[in-house]
Amino acid sequence: MGMLNARKLTKERRKHRWQDKKFRARVMELKKKSDPLEGASQAKGIVLEKVQKEAKQPNSAMRKCVKVQLTKNGKQITAFAPGNFAIKFIDEHDEVMVESIGGKQGRSKGDIPGVRYQVIKVNGQALNQLVRKKIEKARR
Repeated sequence: MGMLNARKLTKERRKHRWQDKKFRARVMELKKKSDPLEGASQAKGIVLEKVQKEAKQPNSAMRKCVKVQLTKNGKQITAFAPGNFAIKFIDEHDEVMVESIGGKQGRSKGDIPGVRYQVIKVNGQALNQLVRKKIEKARR
C-alpha cells in the first residue's frame, strides 16, 4: 500500500461496488422497472372491486382494500382505504388516486399483507375530507 496507490484503490473499490445488492439495484434502476407506478409518487386508476384482507397475527381485523387498475399501464394493484368507513365512499368504476403507503423499503406497512398502496382521492376529492364529513361525494 504505497503512497502512490490511491488510483489503484479507487479502481478496485469501483469494481467491487457491483457486489453490493443495494448499489446494483439503485444504479440499474431495478425498482423503477418493477414498480407498477413506474417511479411516480402517485397514479390514477379505476376501481375494479372491493376486497377485504385479513390482518397479520396478533391482530384479527379485516382491512378494507380495493383492487385498482392503473390507467397509465393497465397493471392491477391492491390499495388500502384508510379511515373509518372510508370504503363506503369508494364504489366500483370510480376513479381513484393511489400513492405508496410508506412501508420500509417500499414494502407493505403494518399488518396488511401484500398491500403497498393507499387511496388518497376518489373522483378528484380527498378521501380524508370525505371521511371527516368536510365535503360530500360528487355525483357523476
